[in-house]
Amino acid sequence: MKKNVFALVALAALSLTACKKENTTAETDTVGTTTQTADAVTYNANVAESKIDWVGGKVSGDQHTGTIALKDGQVFVTNNAVTGGKFTIDMNSIVVTDITDAEMKTGLEGHLKGATAENADHFFNVSKFPTASFEITKVTEENGKQMVEGNLTIKEATHGIKFPATVTVTDADVTVASDEFEIDRTKWAVNYSSGSVVKDLAGDKVINDNIKLKISVKATK
Repeated sequence: MKKNVFALVALAALSLTACKKENTTAETDTVGTTTQTADAVTYNANVAESKIDWVGGKVSGDQHTGTIALKDGQVFVTNNAVTGGKFTIDMNSIVVTDITDAEMKTGLEGHLKGATAENADHFFNVSKFPTASFEITKVTEENGKQMVEGNLTIKEATHGIKFPATVTVTDADVTVASDEFEIDRTKWAVNYSSGSVVKDLAGDKVINDNIKLKISVKATK
């Protein structure tokens, strides 16, 4: 059923666009914290112009797309370079964008949010975990490409992620536009219909562990 197809979060958090897993996100336990100097300039996220695009689907190929909104956030800049950031992801804002049938769209959104006692823990259980978060710990350059590194927290589990992005700083605003990247949802205990967690699932019931994400953030002074 379409409503059984997985999407993210973030990230959240955010979350907070993707390549094949081997070419994208390196997931670690955590990657430090954001520590700012006294001269750091704070830019506040414009939540109306920020979002996380997601793609989730079955191993068989059926997939869905959607968005998640930010609740708030800050980007820290020192000497015209991003040195950190903190964002709160509104998990209640999960929206499915590829389904036009109103009943099916509402059904999948409710399943992802865990709207009933029966499916509360299938995906994000937003009544218990209404927000996720993403913390930028550093921005580096690798092979001519900017790389954003930080900690993604979903359902109170925190893991480090790293993804390519275009980061632009002006006196008026900061934009962070990631390439598409992937995270393994099971690291955040989102295990519903995971072939690596739930054994002996029928092939057409298995949902990919990997979620594709694309993060777009605009922040202003």
